Amino acid sequence: MSTAVAPARTGQVLADLIPASRVRDVALVVGGAALTGLAAQIAVPVPGSPVPVTGQTFAALLVGTSLGARRGVASLALYALAGLAGLPWFAQGTSGFSVSFGYILGMILASAAVGALARRGADRNVWRTAGAMLAGEAIIYAVGVPYLAYAADLSLSAAVAAGLTPFLLGDALKAALAMGLLPSAWKLLKR
Repeated sequence: MSTAVAPARTGQVLADLIPASRVRDVALVVGGAALTGLAAQIAVPVPGSPVPVTGQTFAALLVGTSLGARRGVASLALYALAGLAGLPWFAQGTSGFSVSFGYILGMILASAAVGALARRGADRNVWRTAGAMLAGEAIIYAVGVPYLAYAADLSLSAAVAAGLTPFLLGDALKAALAMGLLPSAWKLLKR
């Protein structure tokens, strides 16, 4: 019995290197949702903002990139639906709708985008990975900040000040981590 990994082709994401089956896909989707839920518990309150810094966005982008658009969206949709149903795995052990729920909706869209980019090889070198992660972050903010403005009854400029500006440095660090992680995973698997 051989455990060798098939060589990677363009059009593949990391998850495609695992032998295909429905069980694999279900396990990957559930695992991606669980990873996002666990990462959301790494939360640091931000003074003046109702939104904490979490590991949730990093996990969501990693899930989308590693699983591809279809499975990534399924994972993040499962994460969102389970949280809405009462599972306390949103940031800081919360569930249901909150002022930060727009970021979760943005993560679903971002996972589709980064997953599609990964299928085109965007996760195989440092700079393309950085571009994919930054595109994903932009999508998350494009949905999350207006939702925050609406849900918290803030002006758009106040929502940007509370829900975007304080997070830029952390998101740059998350992108840098992904820049090292994903291309390294591909290099390791090519051996």
